[in-house]
Amino acid sequence: MAVLKKEFHIHKNDFFRAGEASISIKNLLKALGIRPQIIRRVAICGYEGEMNVVMHGGDGKIIVEICPESILLLITDNGSGIPDIPLAMTKGYSTATEKYREMGFGAGMGLPNMKKNADSFAIDSVVGEGTNVRMGFSLTSKKE
Repeated sequence: MAVLKKEFHIHKNDFFRAGEASISIKNLLKALGIRPQIIRRVAICGYEGEMNVVMHGGDGKIIVEICPESILLLITDNGSGIPDIPLAMTKGYSTATEKYREMGFGAGMGLPNMKKNADSFAIDSVVGEGTNVRMGFSLTSKKE
């Protein structure tokens, strides 16, 4: 059962506010006294997911649930979906447009970084409907 649950909305192509949800989550975790190593991993995953929604998803949201022993990060969007999840999970694979590459994005590390930094990671996607990414972080994890 979540002790605290917050939801942040993300809008496609809204680069002006991109990153705000991740920063808010980071600040919330700091205020709650969560260990810096865990905050860092949650922030990385939140930012990577948030930017994926801004660039590739339709509108979406990040939900953070903070429980006594864990943190859950759920990122959802109503975008075009991912047709080949194993391919999308490949380091270096990117569908970023030339415009996004010129902005410094498109290295193809978003999903792999999310999986690497979370204690648990699950992704499901339906083409034409959207994508859901669920990540868990143990508050007792020693993962750096």
